[in-house]
Amino acid sequence: MESHEITFHSVDSTCAGLHLRGQHTTAEPRPCVVMAHGFGGTVDGGILGFAEGFAAAGFDVLLFDYRGFGRSAGTPRQLVSYRRQRADYRAAIHAARSIEGVDPDQIVLWGTSYSGGHVLAVAAADPRVAAVVSMTPSVDGLATLTHLAGAGGPGPILRLAGAGIRDALGAAIGRAPRHVAAIGPAGSGAVIAKDGALEAMVALAGPTWRNEVCARVALEIAVNRPIGSVPRLQAPLLVQLGDNDTVVPAAAALAAADRSGGPTETLRYPVDHFDVYAGRWHARLLADQVDFIARNLGRHDQHRPVTA
Repeated sequence: MESHEITFHSVDSTCAGLHLRGQHTTAEPRPCVVMAHGFGGTVDGGILGFAEGFAAAGFDVLLFDYRGFGRSAGTPRQLVSYRRQRADYRAAIHAARSIEGVDPDQIVLWGTSYSGGHVLAVAAADPRVAAVVSMTPSVDGLATLTHLAGAGGPGPILRLAGAGIRDALGAAIGRAPRHVAAIGPAGSGAVIAKDGALEAMVALAGPTWRNEVCARVALEIAVNRPIGSVPRLQAPLLVQLGDNDTVVPAAAALAAADRSGGPTETLRYPVDHFDVYAGRWHARLLADQVDFIARNLGRHDQHRPVTA
């Protein structure tokens, strides 16, 4: 598969990623799917399989690491900030529109988990975005925290908030970041504290992934509510949710889909949060995504179907 490394400027630093050229098509200009990982992930992890599937179907892909993660530059390292990450998405869209052979008016935004919310907010502010795929999305941080507290109780979340306050205060006076685990077992103090989640992530992660994030993210999760942007979203939207999701609440994703200002498709699957990145469910969700993109961009005659 034809791919090459790509870098682009975002605000105060440089993001790094990969550009995959669409295969089996001579049509130009081509659509391009812009995509990034969820909470603390990196390009060399679970989303690469989706990117390769899109390229095999004839779509260009630009997938990237946020500033401070993976091969991207930027400090502090491992800082999850929805404002920074949305700015990186906007920069990636600009970069994708500049790629030779790409149709600047056929940019598709793809996100999963935390980035599944980012793409809603970014597309709502960019009427040129042609379509949006939001997989197992975190669309309402307050609902997500309530969902996690329901599984593990309020104690771990309160302790995490305390670590976040200490990290934020330290940052204000120039101290090094205070890190916590991004993923861990129930009661571990990780941001995503769920038995089996770490093992699932390790199986997917690439060599640049680090299981740590700046603790101050705990202070902003609740105010990250892209669901409020959805009524302004006019592009066709595909929301894929897991009925058994123990990380983000499926009910919030359904509510977001209902509020979308444009044509919306909602697909439900009997899966938990990490089941979508490998195996038969990965193939099923990818096939549904390719079909959605092809139909809404008028490319059914130019793409190769992905078999679930």
